[in-house]
Amino acid sequence: MLVGCADSERGEGDDRNTFVFAGSEAPKTLDPFYASDGETFRVTRQLYEGLVGTNPGEVTPAPLLAESWEQSEDGLSYEFELKSGVTFHDGTPFDAEAVCANFDRWYNTPENQQTDDKAYYYGKLFRGFATGPTADAAIYGGCTADAETTATVTLTSPFAGFIAALSLPAFSMQSPTALEEYQDDAADNVLTTDYSTQHPTGTGPFQFGAWDQGSGEVRLERYDDYWGDVAQVDEAIIVQIESPRGRADALRNGEIDGFDLVGPADVAPLQDDGYQIENRDPFNILYLGFNQAQEPFGDIRVRQAIAHAIDKEAVIAASMPEGTLPADQFVPELVMGYANDVTQYEYDPELAEQLLAEAGATGATITFNYPTNISRPYMPQPEDTFNAIRSQLEAVGLVVEPVSNEWNDYIPQVQATEDHGIHLLGWTGDYDDTDNFLGVFFGQQSQEFGFDDPALFEEIAAPRSLPSPEEQEPLYQQVNRDVMDLLPGVPIASPVPSLAFAPEVDGYQTSPVQDEVWNNVTVGE
Repeated sequence: MLVGCADSERGEGDDRNTFVFAGSEAPKTLDPFYASDGETFRVTRQLYEGLVGTNPGEVTPAPLLAESWEQSEDGLSYEFELKSGVTFHDGTPFDAEAVCANFDRWYNTPENQQTDDKAYYYGKLFRGFATGPTADAAIYGGCTADAETTATVTLTSPFAGFIAALSLPAFSMQSPTALEEYQDDAADNVLTTDYSTQHPTGTGPFQFGAWDQGSGEVRLERYDDYWGDVAQVDEAIIVQIESPRGRADALRNGEIDGFDLVGPADVAPLQDDGYQIENRDPFNILYLGFNQAQEPFGDIRVRQAIAHAIDKEAVIAASMPEGTLPADQFVPELVMGYANDVTQYEYDPELAEQLLAEAGATGATITFNYPTNISRPYMPQPEDTFNAIRSQLEAVGLVVEPVSNEWNDYIPQVQATEDHGIHLLGWTGDYDDTDNFLGVFFGQQSQEFGFDDPALFEEIAAPRSLPSPEEQEPLYQQVNRDVMDLLPGVPIASPVPSLAFAPEVDGYQTSPVQDEVWNNVTVGE
């Protein structure tokens, strides 16, 4: 019904040049500060921009609304020179005052929004807010508008990943005028305010058209006064189609022009039919996590046995796209701090059986949690991945008790309760910083992994406060070595995410961190 609507309008003589793209879910909100999911960010990247972006097709930070910046020697101050002549979609000037208004808004987030399901990225990266239980840990020191196009942001503690973190859509610049008129940051549900649903206002190449929250369809219109390359299409439409096969069928039927997360089984048939397949460089990790709060996973020998029982190449062949490589640590090779000498757990079922026997766990029944009816860049076909690993664990004598859940139930269960065993999960990096992987996974005590290791938490936190990546790298390499010795989970692979497009689509620039803006996309006749 959703894509049929978009397709029917094409057939009614409408001469508007439209790009229709399908994601797997609808956005959660149109205020990116209160978001942390890729489908929301896919939409908001078209509407908003931050001070910092990334180089096309890379993870390297690059100027965007800030033309340049200077960091103080102590790593506590950043002076940004801003683009001039830029306006928000409502005509409000983008200037240093607007930059400081955004930083101060984030810092003063009301306490009822200081939760992981709202201000997730600010809380994780800036450590605290002006008020609330984390106020003493906050590293934001303030912002001053030194001139119309010069803003200085100060921190209370060095954060080497600060510039890279500003490329996150959550830290996009938003119109202070529109926020004051339409946003209520203290609302009971800040995701459904007038601003978050009807008046999102940024500086990007597209401006808001409409959001049908019943179907999930979002319509965006070209912003003709955009400071950069004005969009080639008149409008962009984002639709929701949950299953990879459904998205592939919609492309074949001419209902959409492109889609993300192509199912591995659909790649070759679509190419054979003349459709374009574009691969992102993998910037993700799929892992099998252990909940050490559940027996027998507190025993390192059991964790080692499961690691040796998994044939990663076979798992990849059964459930992941061609070109996917096995992972041996919890960061992809593209990430600074990747270590070439971590402990390896080669496929060795005999050793797995021996370790289980030594631990007294031969024939143990273990719970294996996995999600259903979902596609993620790091986990395109979770059911197939589960089945491949399950058979390998059963082959070494373990009894597997499967527990499956829909995604919206699965995440709270494995991340916020102790009611799970081994489980499939992963992460797509948001920006080029090692803490965005290691800190997210193991930076603090969590119910997902069920262990408390203050020494590891301190080891992960230490490089974060160093002023330069060059100083951080050897420390992060040691963290990767230590994590793989402790073995809180088994890294499985970094799958290659694929997108598919109709033959007449051109100008789509893929990005490892999904920093994909559509102003240069064209849809030919």
